[in-house]
Amino acid sequence: MTTTLAPRRAFTLRPYLATTGRILRQLRNDHRTVAMILVVPALLMALLYFIYKDTPTNPLNPVSLFDRVGITMLGILPFIVMFLITAIAMQRERTSGTLERLLTTPLAKLDLLAGYGTAFSVAAAAQAAVACLVAFGLLGLNAAGSPGWVVLIAMIDAICGVALGLLASAFARTEFQAVQFMPVVVAPQIFLCGLLVPRGQLPGWLEAISNVLPLSYAVEALEQVSVHPSPTGTMWRDLAVVAGFAIVALCLGAATLRRRTP
Repeated sequence: MTTTLAPRRAFTLRPYLATTGRILRQLRNDHRTVAMILVVPALLMALLYFIYKDTPTNPLNPVSLFDRVGITMLGILPFIVMFLITAIAMQRERTSGTLERLLTTPLAKLDLLAGYGTAFSVAAAAQAAVACLVAFGLLGLNAAGSPGWVVLIAMIDAICGVALGLLASAFARTEFQAVQFMPVVVAPQIFLCGLLVPRGQLPGWLEAISNVLPLSYAVEALEQVSVHPSPTGTMWRDLAVVAGFAIVALCLGAATLRRRTP
């Protein structure tokens, strides 16, 4: 039996807002997901604080290990959490049949993906704000630049995680398969972003790979804030690159979105 599909339409405001509102209501009613988004990164930052609390400071580098690692993790943790939650939530929509029913209506693919992206981006902004508030307000994280820039970078990086999660969900058949994209999409970026080894010290071919990964630019932007009191040109460039990755991932997600579940 062939499913009759409604004609495609261009992006329109009303379906986009309706989709965004529906996803936000679902998130609000899912208390465990809300806790995952808002509480887990803050708790992990607290754990990191206690790990490095009694670590001696290098006399040649007065910046504490918590300050150096913590500001980087404020970009990495939201990226990881939002990628995972978005990929699973989108795949749940597929397996429940909700996505297929929506795509048989006149709802455009761009309306759908933009609505999902906006809803999860709102959650990402809240997550970044809470994590930075805990890190700077309660744990005493120090940076030369304003914490506001850290919040902005963490938010854009989390939105990039949302976009990549939406894209990854297009290639998964089950929620478990969506989770399996974590070591493929996220883990290499953590290894190559400069957290473990400065990117300039990586072998040439690994540095080249790191140069095309969005998390590398988010970490570099955060490092700029940690040592410069004012925004730098490098920071703005890195933010533009991360935002560009997010836009491209959303467009690819719309292009690969199937209108009928096999």
